[in-house]
Parts: sequence; structure tokens; C-alpha cells
Amino acid sequence: MTRPVPAYPDATRPGRSPSVSSAGAARIVGFSLGHATLAEADHWIQAIVPPPVLACTHLVSEPFPHVAISLLTTHALETAPELEPAATTAASGQFGRAVRFPGVERLTGALTVSEILQRSSIARVEVLGSGPAAPETIVETGDFVRPQFRNGELILVTTPAAGGTLVPFETRTPTPCCADH
Repeated sequence: MTRPVPAYPDATRPGRSPSVSSAGAARIVGFSLGHATLAEADHWIQAIVPPPVLACTHLVSEPFPHVAISLLTTHALETAPELEPAATTAASGQFGRAVRFPGVERLTGALTVSEILQRSSIARVEVLGSGPAAPETIVETGDFVRPQFRNGELILVTTPAAGGTLVPFETRTPTPCCADH
């Protein structure tokens, strides 16, 4: 049986509602559920109803290695006291990986760099190790786009692919490092 997902699941007990402060201005809120993997955190973010405008994941090491989350929200989300350092890191906005952002639903199929910039809040597209991508270059999105959140900007990092196209650096099903060794 599938339970409906509350608007913002409790940081200490997934599936329960958090305490929510009175409505106010939206702000970046960091919190941690202790997710072990990016996929777990992505799944949790995708289940939020209504979806947040901006949601990022953050790899943190305190108090143990896990994935913390930041959201642009008017809600106050509680984090278990032992995970507060991770929540603080996530809220800092210095780095992250965007899962939800304006325009993400329009980034499907093959698009030019120019179309990506016009359809979403991504500020620029870079080729790993080579700098900015040319506006007319085709990016095969694979319907999975996870730009980096750096210093307040979304930057899609890509790598060269067959036929002079680009693909996002992060894929939905990455090959594990050293899989053949």
C-alpha cells in the first residue's frame, strides 16, 4: 500500500509532518535525513508535494558521510540535533547539486546549449576541463539534468559525446568507479 507523501516529511522520521513556522518569506533551509545515497535523497525530493522551486543535495561528512538537503521554502524543517552540522552546511549555499530548479521539466531530449539556458534557470553550460560550451552545441540530456549549484548559480557540467554532442557529466545510472577491476 502506498502512503501519500506529506508536504515536507519530518527530518527525523520520514513520512511524518514537521513542525512548520508561520508563513513568511521563502529562504534556503538546510536539513538532513541522513540519506546514504544521492538516489535516496533525489527520490525523497521528487516525492515532495507540492514540489519545491529549488532543492539541492549536498555531500557532507559530519557527523558521518551522508547526503543533506537544502530547499527554497517558507517552511521550517527540523533536523535531529546530531545532524545539525550537516543542515548548516547544506544551508550555506556554497555548493550543491540541484535536483529541482525552475525549468527542469523542460530539459528533455536533445537541446542546444542556448535552449537549455532559455528554458531553465541554468546560468551556463560548461564542458568538463574545457570551459563554456558553444550556444549551438547539442546536449543529449537523457532526461536527467543535475546542474551544480555554485555561489548562487546553476552550472551544468557536460562531457563530449559521439557526433560532436555533449551529455551531462552526471548520468541517471553511473558506472561505478573501477567496476572492471
